[in-house]
Amino acid sequence: MHKSIATLKAENTGSHAAKEKGDTLSLIDVIKENHLRAPSPNYDDDSEAESYRDGHTEEVDRETKLRAYTWCKDFLSGTWKTINERDFQISIVRGGLSNLLYLCTLPDHEDCVGDEPRQVLLRVYGAILRSRHLKTEHLSVPEISAEIATKVAHFHRMVMPFNKEPKWLFGTIDRYMEQILKLKFVRDAHVKKFNKLMKYNLQAELESLRTLLAETPSSVVFCHNDVQEGNILLLDEPEKDTTEKLMLIDFEYSSYNYRGFDFGNHFCEWVYDYTYDKWPFYKETAANYPTREQQLHFFRSYLAESGGYSECTTPEDRARIEEELIIESNRYALASHFLWGLWSIIQAKMSQIEFGYMDYAQSRFDAYFKQKKMCT
Repeated sequence: MHKSIATLKAENTGSHAAKEKGDTLSLIDVIKENHLRAPSPNYDDDSEAESYRDGHTEEVDRETKLRAYTWCKDFLSGTWKTINERDFQISIVRGGLSNLLYLCTLPDHEDCVGDEPRQVLLRVYGAILRSRHLKTEHLSVPEISAEIATKVAHFHRMVMPFNKEPKWLFGTIDRYMEQILKLKFVRDAHVKKFNKLMKYNLQAELESLRTLLAETPSSVVFCHNDVQEGNILLLDEPEKDTTEKLMLIDFEYSSYNYRGFDFGNHFCEWVYDYTYDKWPFYKETAANYPTREQQLHFFRSYLAESGGYSECTTPEDRARIEEELIIESNRYALASHFLWGLWSIIQAKMSQIEFGYMDYAQSRFDAYFKQKKMCT
């Protein structure tokens, strides 16, 4: 069911947002549908999983509710200006790994007096549009995949006034690794999972990855670095004189980087559905990783938009360029698994969001080693 939306941006000065920098509050629309159901996971005497057998905690704390009420009353119009705090309705919306999302709703007995929305979504990020997020299953739809490729090509052509050396990827991984080596977990479930992960000898594995990617040509461009379904909006009202319906948002991680990371990272995201509402609150479907033909479909749209075919004079030249991109992207997918695996270990210690961060880290490193066998 589609929800009405409002346009709002306000500074977030509270302590409940999970992002680390550049936080703003935005109101955009949201679609709430039945989440995919999957067989119950094997808990393996996992006390953390046991805590969430019945799903997420749905209660919003008093401070957050008051702040949300104040923002809505200050920035929205109509009935939102006069609603009593006791009638203000707020619930948690799932799907963000590092953002807290809340759906604010007018009570049934309050009528709108103008064109104000009945429901708005509060999310800590930086875009305000009449739109909705893509879902994981949308990424494999051919026309959507082609337009995502076009958007990524546009993004890669941007010239930004930043340091253009590609330091972000391994600089971030090195920083995460340094943090992880200092972490101390207390919960038995976390200790067990953390110790299992550390048996991989991640420091030595990182050097192996660094060597492999040093041998993998990849252009340095301005990268988004997090092209996943939650950061792609499907516009309800596309601009006139255009068939484009998508927009990339959330540039928290954007920087100059190797373009292969954007490709490989995006392909990895085909596998993960973050809206699953049972522990560990994501669903991994490894079979959804794009096939060779799906990757070629993506790259042909990318190359057509970026001019990558401009120097190709024969079908053989085109085939060579496409094959090089497949190799490049699937090797850089290793970096995606490694980076977000480390990130998730840190989040297990730091984040207040209900999510199986340790399980997700394990999933990413399991995928890393499977992918490595195919890339080397």
